Amino acid sequence: MDKIIFEACVDSVDSAILAEKAGADRIELCSDLDLGELTPSYGLINIVLERLTIPVNVLIRPRVGDFIYSKEEFEVMKRDILFCRDSNVNGIVTGILNIDGTIDKDRTFELIDIARPMSFTYHRAFDFTRDPYEALDTLMDLGADRILTSGLEKTALSGIEVIKKLVDRAKNRIIIIPGGGVNENNAAEILTKSGAKEIHASARETIQSNMTYKNFNITLHDAGSKDEFGYKILSVTKVRKIIDAIR
Repeated sequence: MDKIIFEACVDSVDSAILAEKAGADRIELCSDLDLGELTPSYGLINIVLERLTIPVNVLIRPRVGDFIYSKEEFEVMKRDILFCRDSNVNGIVTGILNIDGTIDKDRTFELIDIARPMSFTYHRAFDFTRDPYEALDTLMDLGADRILTSGLEKTALSGIEVIKKLVDRAKNRIIIIPGGGVNENNAAEILTKSGAKEIHASARETIQSNMTYKNFNITLHDAGSKDEFGYKILSVTKVRKIIDAIR
């Protein structure tokens, strides 16, 4: 039986190191997970590559919001991919859409071409497409290696029927990775019901700050309600429970 691949989504050096320690097969490295993931800094990429022995895939997303990018934003994405390629990153994870909810074929093909020989995963921009099966066919034609998806729902478990249909339609021509709300309690069910061979999760826990002085009068978050002193980091316990569940 083929080994199920567990990919940990991380946004810090500490989380990346913990992911490998916990037994992850690969990481997706990004920044700002709470914002839906953005491109990590060059420094973060370099340090993680130095510290880890498992494959590192890097998320390429220049800003929050939709996946319709300007000429300048697209140039930023290309330069980030070139940096990753020159740094011997294993793969990149990205996605671009047209305004009508279809895959931007020309720009996606250009990014795939620039990225080679790195692997190319089309990220959860896929979940904002108007027709997942049309999008799947497009990405297979373009030569993408993987699609990360929640089945166009808030969680992979909610979108399991669509994920199953994508896996069946792909027929091993492209890898479908369920992601979104994956945890130790549902990972095995998602894999069993979908037939997928890889799975993706962040598996985080909140760490409280060791600061003894805290100024609660200000916040750096727009919402004004988030804890400025706590932060989230990958949980070794949660990852190990997921891996035990899927194997």
